[in-house]
Amino acid sequence: MSEKKTEEKTLGSPLYFNRELSWLDFNRRVLNQAKDSEYPLLERLKYLSFVSSNLDEFYEIRVAGLMQQVDSGIMERSLGGLAPVEQLKEIIRVTQRLVTDQYGCWRNEILPALRREKIIFKSRNELSEKEYNWLKRYFETEVFPVLTPLAIDFAHPFPQLTNKGLYILVLLNDVNDPEKKGRLAVIPVPRILPRVIGIKGGGSSSKSYIFLSDILRDFASKLFSGFEVGGAWEFRITRNSDLYINEEETENLLDKIEEELYNLRRGAAVRLEIRKGVDKWALEELLKCIELAGEHTFFIDGPLNLLRLYSVYDLIERPDLKFPAFQPFIPAGLSKTKNIFEAISQEDFLLHHPYDSFMPVIHFIQQAAKDPQVFAIKQTLYRTSGDSAILDALKEASRNGKQVTTLIELKARFDEENNIERARELEEEGVHVVYGMPGLKTHCKCCLVVRREIDGLRQYVHLGTGNYNPATAKTYTDFGLLTANPEITQEVAALFNTLTGFMRSPKFKKILLAPFNLHQKMQEYILREAQNAIDGKPARIIVKLNSLVDEHTINNLYEASRAGVKIDLIVRGVCCLVPGVKGLSENIKVRSILGRFLEHSRIYYFENYGGESVVCLGSADWMPRNFFRRVEVVFPVENEALKKRIIEEIIPALLSDNKKAQILKSNGKYASIALGHKEAFSAQDFFIKNATSLPGL
Repeated sequence: MSEKKTEEKTLGSPLYFNRELSWLDFNRRVLNQAKDSEYPLLERLKYLSFVSSNLDEFYEIRVAGLMQQVDSGIMERSLGGLAPVEQLKEIIRVTQRLVTDQYGCWRNEILPALRREKIIFKSRNELSEKEYNWLKRYFETEVFPVLTPLAIDFAHPFPQLTNKGLYILVLLNDVNDPEKKGRLAVIPVPRILPRVIGIKGGGSSSKSYIFLSDILRDFASKLFSGFEVGGAWEFRITRNSDLYINEEETENLLDKIEEELYNLRRGAAVRLEIRKGVDKWALEELLKCIELAGEHTFFIDGPLNLLRLYSVYDLIERPDLKFPAFQPFIPAGLSKTKNIFEAISQEDFLLHHPYDSFMPVIHFIQQAAKDPQVFAIKQTLYRTSGDSAILDALKEASRNGKQVTTLIELKARFDEENNIERARELEEEGVHVVYGMPGLKTHCKCCLVVRREIDGLRQYVHLGTGNYNPATAKTYTDFGLLTANPEITQEVAALFNTLTGFMRSPKFKKILLAPFNLHQKMQEYILREAQNAIDGKPARIIVKLNSLVDEHTINNLYEASRAGVKIDLIVRGVCCLVPGVKGLSENIKVRSILGRFLEHSRIYYFENYGGESVVCLGSADWMPRNFFRRVEVVFPVENEALKKRIIEEIIPALLSDNKKAQILKSNGKYASIALGHKEAFSAQDFFIKNATSLPGL
């Protein structure tokens, strides 16, 4: 057996893939989107930026946690069979290669392609005299006044550097004493400064840009009169950013989270990214100051933090280099009525975003805010935009005298500060804001409207798989259900009472609620299909998720596979289940779809539960955190027409994708699907085509 094959075989146990390495493989597939020449050029640029933002979160949370385990001497092995120190070693190896390939894609593929389109990123040496003069004036008027150089010596201790902030490390030599050892300084780069600057004065048809870091390195000497600059290198530190809050000992959760967010900015360093070619002594001194081992250093051959390339997408007005726009579908029943509640009272509506417009969801809340017959609105908010029409509608509803209750999850990772701001805005307008259940993140997506009608009070509900965020609703695939079905609406009302009051063990017949009955019910569904197969009855499982990690669930899927159940899993990201192993998982096929939109919807299909198929949608992945540490809602689709749409249109399209889907092999690698005699088929392209061709708005 070759060395490479031996290495791959020993990376984890035979039963489970390692979670962290599976995630890194997902990010490798994101990078492959940036390398795909079939995508429009500026879209490839966005994918390249996504790789960086994904790695940021991975290091801030997952790698930071592993480093804490190693420091604490924890040797417990993960689900994939690796101890923390083994995982860290492998993560460093895989990530270094990923980052090298990411910057190789930038230098060797994206940059030349941009140049061919007359979009040019220039270095100092490529600037014309006019461009350089313009840049010099720009530095003197727009940049220099807001810079504060920080010396590092006995009188000036090393400054506290913020998480993911941009800095310039400067090596200075004393011109009056050349023999004297060099000294260091740090230039913090204010976040207010744009990281990509359009160059003026070129006088050509080309659009030229330069990175702020290149300007700062070139003009660093302007800040240190009397010293010779021996070198300047931009760098960036990633810190441990996981919140720890003991809610039982916290009287005011909002104040405590604000305090923790302040501490996060000073969390332990877990990664250093620094410009390639940095002076060895300067690097060693920097690592000592931030107390980080050298193996966590990434030498960057290109602009630091490619996430900043995302801004270039909006800077460059070239529709021909972007995905073509399309008009999302609005069902006629929702677009041709002045009263959305009358429409929902007559039939349920299933919205498949972004192919179906998110506007009906916004109209649902806006009309509730204005309708004099609406008495109350209750809504969960996990992530939303600051200029959201939904937030405005909730404020208006409160001003109109309605009882408005909003459950805001303050612990939504990396949105904590935004959500604190949203909470205060709503409270100032009289909205009753609550923060969920102690010890649990509220991740479910629900909105309840109570309306007085001729025959009494009636409840209307929106349930979703994605956030109430109009911006991400254009780029994430999700589902939303609008219904007035009393069996569902009454249980959603009970859910809100659980979230805002006291109820230790709520009972539900229709919706599945984590952490109460979701895990148990999913295992029941899986094992029922296994028994069906043993009994010679129809049996089939099809599930679409973001992540599959839960060991108990994986083991039951293995049992169903051994019983003969055909199982299709569409898992976008992390998958710890090993498919295609004879005698274990040979009936399980796992595929991942990455395309124009981020696959975010969750579908759960079980063919034969008491003689009927079960179709559910929801907010929960199959992970321990979703089953046991979050409030998640999974809801059934029982309307026959909507159920048929999912079973006969949506699921088959997802399973037929042979263009953007890849199949997970038993060795942990993903492979493209061989077309053979079939035509290339993209599920996302199919849904776009259907949305634009259906009669609706």
